[in-house]
Amino acid sequence: MRNAAGADRPSMLGRAMRLLAGFRAGEPEVSLAELARRSGVAKPTAHRLLGELETWSMVERTPGGYRLGLRAFELGQVVPRQRDLQESAMPILTDLHEATRETVHLAVPDGADVIYLQKLSVAGGPRLPSRLGGRMPAHCTGVGKVLLAFGPPQLLDAALERGLVRCTPRSVTAPGLLAERLAEIRARGHAEEYEESAPGVACVAAPVLGPDGIAVAALSITGWSTRFAPARVVPAVRTAALGLSRVLGWGGAPRDAVR
Repeated sequence: MRNAAGADRPSMLGRAMRLLAGFRAGEPEVSLAELARRSGVAKPTAHRLLGELETWSMVERTPGGYRLGLRAFELGQVVPRQRDLQESAMPILTDLHEATRETVHLAVPDGADVIYLQKLSVAGGPRLPSRLGGRMPAHCTGVGKVLLAFGPPQLLDAALERGLVRCTPRSVTAPGLLAERLAEIRARGHAEEYEESAPGVACVAAPVLGPDGIAVAALSITGWSTRFAPARVVPAVRTAALGLSRVLGWGGAPRDAVR
């Protein structure tokens, strides 16, 4: 939809989606004013759209604003790919977590970002920016770099089109350097990340391949950068990712064949 000046303007559905995207994990409620600010939707329009979403139980009104409703939860539970992936991955993630005594993640791509479907934390580990259901720029994380290296080309295109944001001073923000790093990851079969997503954090990640040999998810092991030893955990994360790939139907074609 375009306004009178010819600029693109989101549809009512688009504005409703922006409002829903304004909710964040760990917040019991969000005020109308804050949702309008986060979404860029005018406050009167936000109020009207939230009223409609409330009639569909997508949101619920609270004393201080709004929270996501039961219908949103129900819809999340019937997303087939993520649900099947989580169910298949959970025994493997649990074994990996117990074997390494480090934090483990399961993530999937979403445009230029990764979304964390599962996170098993460990006491005494570093403070991580990842959270269940949260997202991070793909190029700043181990799981994201694996997905950029072994996933479909449009993921890298999306990251470059948005721009390589800097999460820490060590984040890769030059497209040429990122291309070199991704080539190295493809050659060795896993990614390593040192303080590119957060200070004090290091991780090793490996791709989870679908039946066509393209990465559909990634597994990672994360710990303190000062004591993290990739050589100790690389075999474990690669074995776990390979096991999940087999469960998902990957037939074992050489990885060079997927590029």
